[in-house]
This record gives sequence, structure tokens and C-alpha cells, in this order.
Amino acid sequence: MSEVQQIRLPSTGARPSILLGMTAVTGMVDAVSFLALGHVFTANMTGNVVLLGFAIGGAADLSVFRSLMALICFALGAVLGGWMTRKMIPQDSGKKLAHALVIETICFFFAAAVSIGFTAPYADHRQKIFSIIALTAFAMGLRNSVVRRLAIPDLTTTVLTLTIAGLAADSSLAGGDNPRWQRRGSAILAILAGATAGASMLRYSVAAPLLVCGLMSGICAFIQIQLESKRSL
Repeated sequence: MSEVQQIRLPSTGARPSILLGMTAVTGMVDAVSFLALGHVFTANMTGNVVLLGFAIGGAADLSVFRSLMALICFALGAVLGGWMTRKMIPQDSGKKLAHALVIETICFFFAAAVSIGFTAPYADHRQKIFSIIALTAFAMGLRNSVVRRLAIPDLTTTVLTLTIAGLAADSSLAGGDNPRWQRRGSAILAILAGATAGASMLRYSVAAPLLVCGLMSGICAFIQIQLESKRSL
């Protein structure tokens, strides 16, 4: 009787609950950036590139400069994330995620501080707009770069297109067996809840959702650091 050996892959060190919390933060960031920063996305670069195209095409109320600034700052954050994870091994992935979350938290707190007194009409606060775009886009680029290296299916924390497509294509309606449907559904609900909360908080101030983003990222960083401390014992 032959024995079948099971090979255990190294853990990524990232809990799905942490990544879902980060996904909710994405919804808040895009609510702030689109509704308060002049119709630009600083987390969702697919949407941002589309808006850039609209702006180049002459669409009203859109800015080529703002979209380009978000794209460039996002790319700079991704460069830092790529440098941080260039020699990352699976055993170190949790630490790299914790480091990225700490930097993300700092960026959000700075963005919240900058946005104090930032109220409608938003167009009167150009300097604040550019600063918040730079800080949030950089933070999201860094996070995307690190999470990309974790390669956890259906938990990219920012992109839902493939998640929704997978949920439908692998469903029983398509003859599939509904793999990871709970995770996929949770990611969709997380970003929806974050966007809803962000839009609601904008009624009171721009600083409020950014402060909540910083607090949530900080909590995720703290939990991740605690996990890594226990793992190293």
C-alpha cells in the first residue's frame, strides 16, 4: 500500500480577516478620492486610467493633472513595495505586510491631518487636494505591491473585477462547484461597506473617513505584528 505524501506550502502569514479589513479601507479611500478630490481614484487604478482617458478626451469636471498625479504617486508607492519584497521569502511575508501597513497608516494619518478644514466647495482647496491625492495614492501603491507578492486568491484588497467574474464563472449556474464563494462574497461586501461608510462620513468632513482609514490600517498592522511576534516565539 503506497503512501501519499502531502506537501505543505509555507504560510503567507496574512489572515483573510486582515486583508478584508484592508479591502474595506479601499472602499473608503475611493469614496474620498472620487467624491472630494475632483473625480479621481487613488486606490483603483483601472478606474483612474479610464478617468484619465475621459479627461484627455475633454470630459467636463475631470482633470488630466489630478489623474496623472494619482497614477505617478501610486507607481512610486509600488516601487517602494517592490523594493521591500524583492528578496521576500514566504516565511517573511507577514513581516513585510506589517511594515507596509505601518507606512500606510502613517500616510492616512498625515492625509487626515492635511484635510482638517477641507470642506465643500472642494475646488477652493487645491493644495489640500494634491497633498491628499499624493499621500493616499502612494499608500495604496505600496500596499498593492506587497499584497500582490502574497498572491492570495480573491483577496487583492483593491480589485474586484476578477473576483466577481470568478464568483459567477465558477458558480453552480455555470456548472462549477462554487470555490471560495465566502471569501469572494466577503471581499465584495467589504469594499461596498467601505465605500458606503466613506461617502456617509464625507457629509461631515473629509478628515473623518481618512482618520478611520488610518485607524483601521493601524489595527490591521498591530494584529499582523502580534501574529509575527507569536510566530517567532
